[in-house]
Amino acid sequence: MTHRVEYLRFMVAALLFFAALWIVLPPPTFPLLMLAVAASELSIWLAAAALLVLLASRRRESPSRIGRFSTLFAALTIVLAALPLVRFPSAARRFDRAMRAALGSDYLCGVPTTLRRAMRGAPMNPADLVSGLRPGPALVVREVRFIGGGGARLTMDIYRPEPPGSYPSIVQIYGGAWRRGAPGDNAAFARYMASRGYVVFAIDYRHAPAWRWPAQLADVRAALRWIGEHAREYDGDPARLALLGRSSGAQLALVAAYAPGAPPVRAVVSLYGPVNLEEGYRRPPRPDPLDVRGVTEAFLGGPPDGRIARYREASPITYATHPLPPTLLIYAARDNVVEPRFGAMLHGRLHDTGTTAVLLEVPWSEHGFDAITGGPGAQLALYYTERFLAWALWPAGCSAPR
Repeated sequence: MTHRVEYLRFMVAALLFFAALWIVLPPPTFPLLMLAVAASELSIWLAAAALLVLLASRRRESPSRIGRFSTLFAALTIVLAALPLVRFPSAARRFDRAMRAALGSDYLCGVPTTLRRAMRGAPMNPADLVSGLRPGPALVVREVRFIGGGGARLTMDIYRPEPPGSYPSIVQIYGGAWRRGAPGDNAAFARYMASRGYVVFAIDYRHAPAWRWPAQLADVRAALRWIGEHAREYDGDPARLALLGRSSGAQLALVAAYAPGAPPVRAVVSLYGPVNLEEGYRRPPRPDPLDVRGVTEAFLGGPPDGRIARYREASPITYATHPLPPTLLIYAARDNVVEPRFGAMLHGRLHDTGTTAVLLEVPWSEHGFDAITGGPGAQLALYYTERFLAWALWPAGCSAPR
């Protein structure tokens, strides 16, 4: 029985160590990418489990060889799992400096006091590490229909504050490699923002490969027209509008905000969005767990050769030739799908045009990190996203968007 317990303890320690390795190793496959996201954002649970194994292993006065390996694996897991939390304070300080440098030293001075009090008080809430994001009360209307490009029948979910009023509007565009996803994705974020005084329109769009570019942009534009006409029915103010997207949804948000004919947009937020599709195709990440070239070909109809105009039309960086809406770019330093160099690339172009832009790079995170809402990366992104949107959508003269 004792031998079986030691073997079980060893297996648990080895599995925890294997999971923790992906906090520092680049994942070569999609399942390992998912494990890397979970390991980084749920590192506190990895550390807690490894600590229990460590304590149990050390209870024996003369540990066996397998017991010593259990102790070693558990100790190494604790070290690796501690990295996101150890690096969190310095990342938050860097983000603070970046926000103040771009938006002003007192960039929230124009935000109503009631809203400022409702915002997150610190970049990390320890309780959220355990329980996940607790959004707060909001009213939700699901499957509101609108007509997309080409007459496509699509829907959106609308999240609104409980008290009636007139609130800034956020259009949320989900990711999923342009191939999958639904308006119900990222519901915790939408509920959270609605509980803090925003109306969130989580929209749908047609998917590749059945529908290729620019069908998706046509759907986003159709949704924006619908919101312009109907936002007030849901207490949304269409004149105070921001677009927010993740991954492929961020590409759509950026192009919708930047391309000629875009509606008036106060701000745009890109979470790890592709910005230069030709460059991303010609120099894919290594390793490449999502098959960037295959995803891009399905979206745009083939490789760049012979389709350069289409690739450039779909690339947000193409439009960074003149002042554009204020932009928040959030990328993951360990992203093996959309490498963080693309965020720096767009940020540099925006800076050259005089556009107000903030670039924040989460040092320990992988692509899609904010899907785990209570993780350190997700909390950091939410804290500064909330402040950026407050600055952009609640100006009162002293810190209006530039």
